Amino acid sequence: MKSSIALNQENLKRLSPNIKVPSYNRNDVKTSIVHIGVGNFHRSHEAYYTHQLMERFGVLDCGICGVGLLDYDRRIYNILKDQDGLYTLVIKELDGTLNPTVIGSIVEYIFAPENPIAVIEKMADPDIKIISLTITEGGYNLNEGTGEFDFSNPVIVEDMKNPMSPRTVFGYLTQALKLRMHRGVGGVTIQSCDNIQGNGNVARKALLNYVEKAEPGLLQWIEDNVSFPNAMVDRITPVTVAEDIARLQEEFLLEDQWPVVCEPFIQWVIEDDFAAGRPAWEKVGAQFVDNVVPFENMKLRLLNAGHTVLGMLGALHGYKTIDEAARDEDFCEFLKGFMDREVSPTLGDLGDIDLEKYKASLIERFRNVHIKDLVARICLESSAKIPIFLLPTIRAQLKSHQNITRAAFVVAAWCKYNDGKDENGNTYPIEDAMSNELIRAAALSHHEPIRFLQIEPVFGDLVNNKTFVEAFLSSLEMLRSKKVKECVRELNSKLK
Repeated sequence: MKSSIALNQENLKRLSPNIKVPSYNRNDVKTSIVHIGVGNFHRSHEAYYTHQLMERFGVLDCGICGVGLLDYDRRIYNILKDQDGLYTLVIKELDGTLNPTVIGSIVEYIFAPENPIAVIEKMADPDIKIISLTITEGGYNLNEGTGEFDFSNPVIVEDMKNPMSPRTVFGYLTQALKLRMHRGVGGVTIQSCDNIQGNGNVARKALLNYVEKAEPGLLQWIEDNVSFPNAMVDRITPVTVAEDIARLQEEFLLEDQWPVVCEPFIQWVIEDDFAAGRPAWEKVGAQFVDNVVPFENMKLRLLNAGHTVLGMLGALHGYKTIDEAARDEDFCEFLKGFMDREVSPTLGDLGDIDLEKYKASLIERFRNVHIKDLVARICLESSAKIPIFLLPTIRAQLKSHQNITRAAFVVAAWCKYNDGKDENGNTYPIEDAMSNELIRAAALSHHEPIRFLQIEPVFGDLVNNKTFVEAFLSSLEMLRSKKVKECVRELNSKLK
């Protein structure tokens, strides 16, 4: 039996012909993008688009320098260092076929805790035109209830005290932009690639809030020289599991310490507002538009909220993966009703977008048995996700006096989820920045059900809306007395 080959630049020529490898000379790649947060999604999305631009069109002036800000990032830093920045993107086709490609667009990587000055200098380099971010919904440090920047966050307090040894993205950006201003090297684009409505606006607000206190003399320069385009990003990218690594090794004789698996579908819709130029990503499928909002609402309220629906219901029932929940006919009927009756009316004019076709494609994607997206992944950090994915639909429907029964039921399911065990008695951890508050409120809700809605950073003033409160309380009462499947069947029958 042949032995597997470790992934690195030197070994590329030895790999199986069934694995696509970079044909361009990576030594000729010039870095113009710094990306903060090199997780699986970045590697299946922006880094993939950029690699495709290099591979198909020979555009080599858009290399990526990855930056890891957190101690957690040390592992990916060490792996990418071992593998010369290379990794395998494995597209899992709907028929189960694996389509592996070695991605070469990440040509540098800096681990910030080891060398914060190097990160600041890199961001201030005149060759850098874009600083992109995947820092998760919670990384923007905005209170979900008030929308205001949280200056009480201990790491923000530390960054204000020690500006040259920052720990947050805001501390790093502030010092780098200050250097760019003093050196006269020109502006830059800060591009959020996170699943947040108005992600560019959110990034801009958070940074300016921080700068106003930390470096007020920098505010006007940022206004004049930095752009924050909004973007909609989409590709289901589950957590890499041991089976993915083993299968790559067994079927392709490739030893990759951290490959990325994803679905075939990919989408990136971006406002064309770049302060210092940009790669021609449209050549490889990205869409540049004047207004990203319709695309954004459609994706966040249908795909991301759809994931949350399946995640919460599936978790309570005891399913482990999203495809299991999506292939459950009761849950799928509930999801379709949610999308058709509660979300679709809130989306407004979508131009030439075929909404019915898009919703049908979502069901197909959710049901992809080869992706195995974990329910646990979808449910983690829900306190940051639900205000973005689900609550806007509830607010819009309430405003137009339309039905919110299914959406309120999902909120109630989230409350029950925070009890920490499914209906089979199996326990799971509540992985959320607000876990203590969520667990406590869920426990209190057994006697005072409204207590869960009183988590102000999540629900804001929704606790004062009689229609929503009544729908939530009714749903929670159902879920406390019956199995989730029984509840869903009852609602499906009632709401037909």
